[in-house]
Amino acid sequence: MQRVSNGMDTTTQKNIDSWLQGDYDEKTKDEIRRLQIENPSELIDAFYTRLSFGTGGLRGIMGVGTNRMNRYNIQMATQGLANYLAKQKPDGERHAVLIGFDCREHSREFAEETASVLAANNIEVFLYKELRPVALISFGVLHKKCRAGVMITASHNPPEYNGYKVYWSHGGQVLSPHDKGIIDEVNKISDPAQVKKATLPHPLVHEIGEEVDKAYLETIRDHQFYPGTNQSHGKELHVVYTSLHGGGITMIPPALHDWGFTHVSLVEEQAKPDGTFPTVKSPNPEEPSALKLGIEKLQALKADLLIGTDPDVDRLAVVVMHQGEPVSLNGNETACIALEYICRSLKETKRFPPKAMFVKTIVTTELFKAIAEHYGATCLDVLTGFKYIGEKIAEWDEEKKANIPTHHFIFGGEESYGYLLGTHARDKDAVISAALICEVALFCKLQGKTLVDFLYEIYQQYGIYREKLLSLTFHGKEGAEKMHTMMNHLRQNPLKTLNEKAVLTFEDYKSRYTQDMESSHKEPILLPKSDVLRFWLADGTKIVVRPSGTEPKIKVYVGCIEKHSFKDKKSFEKAIADCDVTVDTYLACMKKLLTN
Repeated sequence: MQRVSNGMDTTTQKNIDSWLQGDYDEKTKDEIRRLQIENPSELIDAFYTRLSFGTGGLRGIMGVGTNRMNRYNIQMATQGLANYLAKQKPDGERHAVLIGFDCREHSREFAEETASVLAANNIEVFLYKELRPVALISFGVLHKKCRAGVMITASHNPPEYNGYKVYWSHGGQVLSPHDKGIIDEVNKISDPAQVKKATLPHPLVHEIGEEVDKAYLETIRDHQFYPGTNQSHGKELHVVYTSLHGGGITMIPPALHDWGFTHVSLVEEQAKPDGTFPTVKSPNPEEPSALKLGIEKLQALKADLLIGTDPDVDRLAVVVMHQGEPVSLNGNETACIALEYICRSLKETKRFPPKAMFVKTIVTTELFKAIAEHYGATCLDVLTGFKYIGEKIAEWDEEKKANIPTHHFIFGGEESYGYLLGTHARDKDAVISAALICEVALFCKLQGKTLVDFLYEIYQQYGIYREKLLSLTFHGKEGAEKMHTMMNHLRQNPLKTLNEKAVLTFEDYKSRYTQDMESSHKEPILLPKSDVLRFWLADGTKIVVRPSGTEPKIKVYVGCIEKHSFKDKKSFEKAIADCDVTVDTYLACMKKLLTN
């Protein structure tokens, strides 16, 4: 790599010079000059590359620079999107795009910048007046018959991040071939002078709100399994809810109330939308520290359960009061509790449809598949990312419209706290998931049980499935290179044994093959290419290694199984503990392997 006299590589220096000399505002240029003097390393990180517009859009730290989330990069990305839309034939007079945003700093500003560019390109815009959950974007695209949608959000990332997520006309995140087409057009835009901008307000930009909210609530109301029980006894379930300063406060309390769950206590310190997330280090409901205030309120009120959502309301955390103590459920456990309840309810009410289909990601617990197949349904594995579940729903929907016998999607889940009941949206939806889990909790309470009791009943029937996740974080350019090297090494030198257990099968989703480790025989993997490695061990353990698509992390997933009859409660509890120890042992082995 060539270096200039100040030790900075030529690409970085060229990017900095283009911003100092280009059509950028003086405040931005002053900030670049400040960084040149006070923080050269941060300046390099902000300009050493261009923030990549990936298959899901943009996500990064906010600030000045080619590698940051700012209004210029938002404008250029939107011009690329507009140019791609111009190549598509509109359904009517012109294309329409729906835009939503979360609570983060600059989210509303970025949403308006997006609307300004689209309107200047003769594209109709439906812009939410206020922040809304991501499900309302997915649902709204379908409801308003839009060609695309944009959600300004960084989901559960720390406060310094923001993002730009693109949806397509099927209501799900944009997929092939449109994702690559949009990326190609975005990559052609490198200067603000290439961007068209309109002044707001504009005749093509329409603010929306209650109309779509009402339609959404009416739609999900029909997804209750026992609405009469919910309306009669819902008030008996005491729920604590925290929105973690995000958009869930706009829709989850109304949705719960509509389903009959009226005894809801808010975690007031976290109820007001605030992009600085003052009470948490990171607004990720997967992290125990984010739920600390909620758990304290759960205990103080002696409520039945705590539910928490991330800023864009696509992840749902559940904490249960069980035998006087708060017990946190992970994403795999919540998904399987919901799935077992759904299947039982459909069977009991004789509403199980033919060709019922449940969908999970390849990193999600295998218990999910065991439950679905027990009820005679099919469970489909897709790549990590809920967009692939949304893609399958859209495919089956098109087949139905063409009167082709096809699958009936009912429920999908992933281990990272994301679930979807029904086809009203094509992305994970923590709003309907919160209502569903309250219905399951009420079902349990009316029998003198908790969700934990329900989970243990599932274990008794199908076996004990326990999973954990290890995240290894890497920062900056060197961290990205290290992650790449690490994945390549493991791909070229796949595990043969781990913790003295043989690896039976190795799956490489980037090269798209599965290999029998004993015979070396290979079979093709039919899923799309993805930088994921999966190992199956002789004792039934599943290990998956993949770089995160949204954070500078390598993630390692371990899932173990314990299947045998249990004589009594003591042996059952010991089996759970032993299974957890096995998971921890495998995680420790993988950490040592990847960090040495």
